[in-house]
Amino acid sequence: MKSVSISGSPRENVGKRDAKEQRKNGLVPCVLYGGEKQYQFVVDKKQFANLIYTPEVRYAIISLDGKEIPAILQASQYHPITDELLHVDFLEVVDGKPITIGLPIKIMGTSPGVLRGGKLVKKVRKLKVRGLLNDIPEFIPVDISGLDIDNSVKVNDLKIDNITFVENPNAVVTAVLSTRNVEEAPTEEA
Repeated sequence: MKSVSISGSPRENVGKRDAKEQRKNGLVPCVLYGGEKQYQFVVDKKQFANLIYTPEVRYAIISLDGKEIPAILQASQYHPITDELLHVDFLEVVDGKPITIGLPIKIMGTSPGVLRGGKLVKKVRKLKVRGLLNDIPEFIPVDISGLDIDNSVKVNDLKIDNITFVENPNAVVTAVLSTRNVEEAPTEEA
């Protein structure tokens, strides 16, 4: 998984008034927790472009007080009208401790059912997985080369080394559905 560097400045005052003042200056109040110590800090909102506003999943290396702390984005809050970023929560990544994160799926291969006129439907865009940071890939490959019409790929059909799926194993990830334009499969006559 790719990383993004973020440099933050510690917050002296914590509260609504201070947070409002920081936002006026183009800064976003943040909190980092999950490790030995909790950090309250602010970050220039432009630094979130490669972390939040991208379809890829990345982790952050936060530079704070001369330390570099690996962390994943846990939650982000936005203004209900302007969609301006208001607050970000980070979870510190501790060595040897597994993390849970949502990864995008990527369709691989060509389905014979789609070639015959079926419609490929992606039921989910992301799946939650659990594992160590070094074992987590950038995306989950979903091979559809064996899917015919009315077949599907479920979560329990996917296998990635050292990763556990935190989803219903019978949940459908992608399926090939029948349409009006479906060509009949050639039948073998004996």
